[in-house]
Amino acid sequence: MDRDQQGPARRPKAEGVGLRAVDELALLATDLDALFVMSVSGRIARVNSRDGEPGPRVVLAGCRSGNLVRLRHDVGEPTARDITALVRSEPPWSDPASRPGCLPTLASLLSREAPVVTVSRGIIYVLPRSLRYPTELSIVSGEEAAGRRWLERLAREGAPQALRDAGFKGVGDFWAPWCVALDGEEVAATAFAARLGTFGAEVGVYTFQGFRGRGFAAAVTARWSSLAELADRRLFYGTQTTNRSSQRVVERLGLARLGASLSVT
Repeated sequence: MDRDQQGPARRPKAEGVGLRAVDELALLATDLDALFVMSVSGRIARVNSRDGEPGPRVVLAGCRSGNLVRLRHDVGEPTARDITALVRSEPPWSDPASRPGCLPTLASLLSREAPVVTVSRGIIYVLPRSLRYPTELSIVSGEEAAGRRWLERLAREGAPQALRDAGFKGVGDFWAPWCVALDGEEVAATAFAARLGTFGAEVGVYTFQGFRGRGFAAAVTARWSSLAELADRRLFYGTQTTNRSSQRVVERLGLARLGASLSVT
């Protein structure tokens, strides 16, 4: 992934579950730095993905010790100043079940320039390293010979229909570092680096039709957390408040909630 122009980030000191409130804000900043490519002026240039989507106009992320805001590069300076001041005065917001009190005013400020189209709320979890979750399936990764052989076979033979139906067209859609759970030759679930930053990474997980509800997403997520390429990064699991299947993975793994996020476009 292209992470040029990302702003400077400091490595947080907190370690997983039992976080001190003072450390949570640093972790939240690490996650945001992984999610977006930032311009030299500290604005969102684009989403930190291979597709390079423009990203939301405003992202508000909160935890017990405070809130952070990120604004897209095309938000005007007067509006940006007013939104920054508004978020600065907002009490710490960490409950994704409730909306922050500043949301109506924030939407009104953005509407000066263009109508607000979407507002979505998310939940941010800390993903500890080297998790374990039992599964009867074989899990291979791109860091080991078995995983590389599997990927070579995929490149040689082409993606099977189940992968194509899910949007995986070829080897380039398995974003490193990745791992897959295999039921014989069939892919049951995959975990990959949906966002990879200098100090943080957020996992992306997909379970294929016919394998859902059996814990395979939790198993590949746990395996992903052990990959060597991620050893020096803080790991995160993010989901939308409406995604119940994703939240079941959180429950299976017992992840600690870091905070809440709000994206406005």
